[in-house]
Amino acid sequence: MSDVISFVIQPAPPPRLDKALGRDVPEDASLSRSRLAKLIAEGAVTVDGVVMTDPRHRVAAGAQVDVTVEIAQESHIVGEDIPLEVVFEDDDLIVVNKPSGMVVHPAPGTPGGTLVNALIHHCGDSLSGVGGMKRPGVVHRIDKETTGLLVAAKSDRAHHHLAEQFAAHTVERRYLAICYGVPDANDPRLRGIKGTSFEPGNILKVQTFLGRHKTDRQRQAVSFTTGRHAVTRSRIVQPLGMPPCAALIECWLETGRTHQIRVHLAHCGHSLIGDPVYGGRRKLSPKAVGEQGVTAVSAFSRQALHAATLGFVHPVTEEFMEFEADLPTDMLGLLRDLGGEV
Repeated sequence: MSDVISFVIQPAPPPRLDKALGRDVPEDASLSRSRLAKLIAEGAVTVDGVVMTDPRHRVAAGAQVDVTVEIAQESHIVGEDIPLEVVFEDDDLIVVNKPSGMVVHPAPGTPGGTLVNALIHHCGDSLSGVGGMKRPGVVHRIDKETTGLLVAAKSDRAHHHLAEQFAAHTVERRYLAICYGVPDANDPRLRGIKGTSFEPGNILKVQTFLGRHKTDRQRQAVSFTTGRHAVTRSRIVQPLGMPPCAALIECWLETGRTHQIRVHLAHCGHSLIGDPVYGGRRKLSPKAVGEQGVTAVSAFSRQALHAATLGFVHPVTEEFMEFEADLPTDMLGLLRDLGGEV
């Protein structure tokens, strides 16, 4: 089954057909430029009754355009009634506060119980279709055990615009983490680590390449010759312990690579408490954090990382939107047990 979307090219159109369609297609069609380009290639676009398959074709103002679009098909991913903490939702997107233990997208090892399964159930018929399929458009992910904010598109148009913002690294993403040690500019050890530097305001900058570990394909590894460019910045929010031996820090990303914060902080010797892959099991002194603090660190079973702030331009209203999510209960407890201010 299919629908035909009809409209007229407005005055002063862009010189290319694909760009003219992207400008003038009705907003409620929710068709991104990339989807329109695919429809042109498939012969689904006519201009004044003539099929056009060349995206570079010049189109004139006043031309009648008909775009045949197949009705979005049901996704092969099954919706599941899993509780969600919805922070914001409208016709185009949804922002959720993901709990620890939830995988974002189904994979061979986790075919169900994921955030996408939950979103398909929650959004229902409000999913207008992404790439011809009734599914949420996931434009970024956070690790299974990491908590915090994540945005997903509900329409093809929103998916395209959000993906562009993530690709351009213009999305505001800030994380709160609890790490071993205190990443301070006064530490000469840090200044001697390749790829690390400090910016004004005691901001630690880590700049390396990241890629698959040579022997463990489930891990990422720092490199200075191959991989993908990655930049992480962080600042101290609270030193923890007396003398300080851990810290609550804020991290923000210039790039968004797999496990980026976790790998970069481990590279600096400030791995996240509880990180089972990159953190190891370092012991803190009872004299610094008390027996309660030592026990809390030992018992913390996931990386202490929370996606606390998410900001982006709304793909339709073009309004900048920013959301915040408080630290989850387990990280608040860890912070308290280490003597931090909650």
